[in-house]
Amino acid sequence: MSLPMLTIFMFLGIEGIPRTIGVLQPMVMLIGLATARVLIRYALVDVLHLVHRGRQHRVAIYGAGRAGQQLGLALRHEGHLVLACYFDDDESVVGDRIDGVRICAAHDIGPLIGELAIDEILLALPSVVRSRRAQIVERLNKFPVRVRSLPSIGNIIDGEVSIKDLKDIRVEDLLGRDPVPPDEQLLGQAITGKVVMVSGGGGSIGSELCRQIAARGPSCLVVAEQSEFALYSIMSELEEGANDREDVLIVPELIDVADAAAVRRVMQRHRPQTVFHAAAYKHVPLVERNPISGLRNNIFGTYHCSVEASRVGAERFILVSTDKAVRPTNIMGASKRVCELILQAKADEGKDPTLFSIVRFGNVLSSSGSVVPRFQAQINAGGPVTLTHRDVTRYFMTIPEAAQLVMQAGAMANGGEVFVLDMGQPVRIIDLARSMIQLSGCTVRDDNNLDGDILIEEIGLRPGEKMYEELLIGDNPEPTSHSRIMRAKEERLGWSELLGWLNEMERALDLGDADSAMSVVRAVVPGYSPTDVDEDHVSQMQRKEK
Repeated sequence: MSLPMLTIFMFLGIEGIPRTIGVLQPMVMLIGLATARVLIRYALVDVLHLVHRGRQHRVAIYGAGRAGQQLGLALRHEGHLVLACYFDDDESVVGDRIDGVRICAAHDIGPLIGELAIDEILLALPSVVRSRRAQIVERLNKFPVRVRSLPSIGNIIDGEVSIKDLKDIRVEDLLGRDPVPPDEQLLGQAITGKVVMVSGGGGSIGSELCRQIAARGPSCLVVAEQSEFALYSIMSELEEGANDREDVLIVPELIDVADAAAVRRVMQRHRPQTVFHAAAYKHVPLVERNPISGLRNNIFGTYHCSVEASRVGAERFILVSTDKAVRPTNIMGASKRVCELILQAKADEGKDPTLFSIVRFGNVLSSSGSVVPRFQAQINAGGPVTLTHRDVTRYFMTIPEAAQLVMQAGAMANGGEVFVLDMGQPVRIIDLARSMIQLSGCTVRDDNNLDGDILIEEIGLRPGEKMYEELLIGDNPEPTSHSRIMRAKEERLGWSELLGWLNEMERALDLGDADSAMSVVRAVVPGYSPTDVDEDHVSQMQRKEK
């Protein structure tokens, strides 16, 4: 618009209007536009800061790289957030400023939190490895500030950072290891284009197996589950994503794996080529109190599924086992060791077309039986957080990583192997409890901090519980082609001998004779050493039930 007016006034002229108007008009318009932009910025940013002055939240950004700078820019549009400083481990940038905000040394965080009245620290380290992130978070947890983080760079959409990307630190971020990229060929080898069945498909591991299997193009996924609610939940989730997998048929089967006839009908109806057997009772105290149900479901569920899978010509049968099967001290662990022996004996017999294998690992984070959701519920209720013993340790793994490794190990099987997953370092449960309390923005109440928010109480070991878990019965496991999967060397029983014991156990279970059934378990599992039942603990459980 300015150019036509300049031409009209300067070169053509209008009678009665000075030609200098052609020069002044663009200048006035430019100044007006610039002034308007400044006023709008002041209204939208600076005035908002004044409005929110009484409830401003002072934050610091850990990481002065590109992600940190983008996050700092995004904070300018958040009236209630004030950027106090940046922290960085790189000494070469300490003392510099980004848009007027100082970069401070990471080792000065402690004193500067109080000096600058920092309420929250935002981690802008999307490219840092998980182990390093865990170290940083563990250090920050010692200070009275909230900590949030940007996700890994691969999870940031379009590479641009915004306030919406910030997430609270989860316990998985502290315990998880640096991920090993899965071998996609192994993941799809026993799945793509095949009929796959997952027993216990509504459980923590079973449901994750279903999610990952469905994404890798089986011709049919059979989800077998005893719990109607669990089956409904996983089917609803799988059906929501069905538009992305139109060629995958997903079939729900509501069955009890201990019912031989029901298992036979399902196997013959679908004739699966790959079976992941994740169905099991896994809660140690409950199985300890209900040995007949626990033995029947775990042992004979595995027996019926493996026998019927072999009858219909399944190519692979993978048992999801547990570290509690190693030198077990409880009925659940002993029953899972018998399950392992069943598959090893069938593989050694050599009469089946099916490749049987076992995958053994420890606890998975946030499963229904994990301490993580229980601790979180106790923290949300204001405490106390209860643990059995301050020196108890456990192995932990995220559910997605465990499911991926189970699928890859199953594809490696030649028959009869016990694959053991690398669980990393064991974690002290009391350290886990402290970390979760701190992540929730609370402090631990103890002798050193009588004014803390949450008390940690020891309640004593539960019946059948061990102080620590093991993954190997023998020594010197063999490596495999995957860095997180090992192959164990362990003693086995012959099929004819084991079958005799199983027949005797089944007769005892049918008669409701738990003592005789457990005598068989002791004979079959030499390492089974049950711990004494804590009568006070059992009485306490019974009172709570009433």
